[in-house]
Amino acid sequence: MILSLRAKQLDRRAFSQLADCLALGVAVSLPWSTSVAGIFIALWILAYLPALDVGALWRELGTAAGSLPVLLWALAAAGMLWAGVSWAERFDGLGAYHRLLFIPLLLEHFRRSERGGVVLYGFLASATCALLVSWIIALFPTLTPHGKVYGVAVRDYIFQSGMFLICAFALIGAACEFARARKWLMVLASTCLAALFIANIAFVVTSRTVLVVAPLLVVAIGFRQLGFKGIVAAGLAAAALAGILWLQSSYLRERAYHSFDELSAYLDNGAANSTGLHVEFLRKSLQIIAEAPVIGHGTGSIADQFRRAAAGETGAAGVASVNPHNQIFAIAIQLGAIGAAVLLAMWLAHFMLFRGGGLTAWIGMVVVIDNVASSVANSHLFDFGQGWLYVFGVGVAGGMVLRNRGAASTAAD
Repeated sequence: MILSLRAKQLDRRAFSQLADCLALGVAVSLPWSTSVAGIFIALWILAYLPALDVGALWRELGTAAGSLPVLLWALAAAGMLWAGVSWAERFDGLGAYHRLLFIPLLLEHFRRSERGGVVLYGFLASATCALLVSWIIALFPTLTPHGKVYGVAVRDYIFQSGMFLICAFALIGAACEFARARKWLMVLASTCLAALFIANIAFVVTSRTVLVVAPLLVVAIGFRQLGFKGIVAAGLAAAALAGILWLQSSYLRERAYHSFDELSAYLDNGAANSTGLHVEFLRKSLQIIAEAPVIGHGTGSIADQFRRAAAGETGAAGVASVNPHNQIFAIAIQLGAIGAAVLLAMWLAHFMLFRGGGLTAWIGMVVVIDNVASSVANSHLFDFGQGWLYVFGVGVAGGMVLRNRGAASTAAD
């Protein structure tokens, strides 16, 4: 009996270690390939289930951070019942919510696991390799892969610049922690690597969303380090850096001027350019939500609603989208104010999960702030790269934070 119990424990430990390795595989592959990352994600759940601690999972589902993603998925499942589209479109719409179910599983696993830090370091190392490749093809444009834009070797520029921004601010937080510990060599290394990430965003390729997210992260790290005085200090430092980058980077200036030109063309004649389409999709989203404000039009209804709204229109107004380019609107169109409220509550719960001190909590907070802020102009929870980056970022860092708090509480007792 005892031997059987020990064998079972060893099996669970082996599967748990395998799940750690596969989570590392997800982290390393995510900056490079959706298909490889998808394979690792599927293998991770297969390895996780035999090691599942049901009691511990119920504990995570009893918290806001673990239960609200599941509640949002359940609302989407229920929303299939009143959607006025085909069942294929309903199931396709529900598929965008499936990754949310991984959050409580990851929280439970990495509360037990001691290897969450390896996963985070693996992602940073992989992103650093992507940074190196980006700089190489920026210096030697002929090496740019076919079909890719300048400075982007794999994936797309929106995901790449967002990933680089997360890494940069994670490294800035690490530099602050190393400075407190008087590890000056590590401070220098972290700061230099963060500078390379930021320089790539400013001089090589960036998304406009990153330019919106960055000031919020500056405020967050300033407050986290020194309170309100920190906000002022970080704001002044960031303003000085932004001024230097603005003067030195013709690419950054052209990016900003081009966006203003596109907005002006849209306002003058309804031009169907990138900025104009974003504004038009937001305008139409408000109209669609107003038609079913409480429970929405049902799961999978976004494309159908935009087809109806674009019928008979021309220019930007005549473009039928499958994505409103706003996460709150993407859920409110389908699930109304109820779904939007659950989404906001989930973001708040995850933000509060990382309110404590320490580098891991800061990394988790950076992931949450980036997703919330960028979702103003994107439906990133529904995008493969950004969606899984949020799920694994919150799940791994959140589990580590919960583990550390549990260990601190035990030590105090």
